[in-house]
Amino acid sequence: MTTTAKDEILALCRRLGEAHHGKDAGAIAGCYLSDAVIFSLAPPLAERGLDRGALADWLATWTGPIIVDATDFDLAVGKDIAWCTALNRMRGTKTDGEAVDMWFRTTMGFRRTEDGWRIAHDHSSVPFHMDGSYRAATDLAPDGVSETTA
Repeated sequence: MTTTAKDEILALCRRLGEAHHGKDAGAIAGCYLSDAVIFSLAPPLAERGLDRGALADWLATWTGPIIVDATDFDLAVGKDIAWCTALNRMRGTKTDGEAVDMWFRTTMGFRRTEDGWRIAHDHSSVPFHMDGSYRAATDLAPDGVSETTA
């Protein structure tokens, strides 16, 4: 792994976080390939490419910045492809006043293009309770984090 490639991918991830913070759908989409495979937290099960309109609609449901922090970030970089895993914490306030503070898992695949590194695959998920309720386990936090509060 070259330091340059690693630094470029980390800069891309920072831009993605800043774009969420600024609720900038165009900047978020600019981090992805146009045909990226997306397995997001929201339906449908899979998409090819980001739907900027749907993304802008989702961003409009937040009153202020959306803060997304990554922990347990593990990055492996090859010549033209890279991947990472992380636990992400997303915080903010929805327009209905709901305070959101949740953890989710992410695996991303990156591809080097003429324009630099872009996200080619983004898979985000939360586990679900296996008690028959099938509820999303959005109340979980990594070891060492006692509770989530926005």
